[in-house]
Amino acid sequence: MASAGPICGPISTYSRVQLLHLVQTRAQRTIGELCEATGLHPNTVREHLQRLIEGGYVIAATEHRTTRGRPRTLYSAATGMADASSPIARDKVSAAARRGDLLRRIMPGAASDLGRDATYQLDALIEHLEESGFEPVVDDVQLTVDLSPCPHAAGRAEDRPMLCSVHLGLMQGVLTEAGGPISADAVRTSALPADCTVQLRLTEMSAA
Repeated sequence: MASAGPICGPISTYSRVQLLHLVQTRAQRTIGELCEATGLHPNTVREHLQRLIEGGYVIAATEHRTTRGRPRTLYSAATGMADASSPIARDKVSAAARRGDLLRRIMPGAASDLGRDATYQLDALIEHLEESGFEPVVDDVQLTVDLSPCPHAAGRAEDRPMLCSVHLGLMQGVLTEAGGPISADAVRTSALPADCTVQLRLTEMSAA
């Protein structure tokens, strides 16, 4: 996938975007299903999935069989929900909160008025976006995250809808894992490919 700048993290290659899209749209995918859908070799699929598991974006589970035969490994998106939570993602969220608290002690003006839970969600979201090659600018009043210029701006226009959908799903997974009142509502694009804004939504009041 072409890029307007350095890209890293879970959406660093188009193959990973495809795999993430597949496990986000339906959980418990097998290697065979993923190979058939993408045309990739099983070893390549396994390698990408392992990287995504190590990043906290995909989880693997062993199939429960009621008949004879070796159980298959099933792959799903790490959504942050109780039945699809990654221990790696949980560790990342905790580490982001610790670093955020340290920053706020050094720079009291960096504190948000949204409350503790929402603040920790934003800590985790910012670190995820930075890990993915973005330079996020958060407006905690308008509840937006400006990602312009998007490092994927030079990619193929026909790939953008799936890329934005995958990216939104990843962000929602991070926010859900962190726990709190903020959710990722939409990725707003414009006629200019480099312009990208994420609209967040406050679903309830957080703890002070």
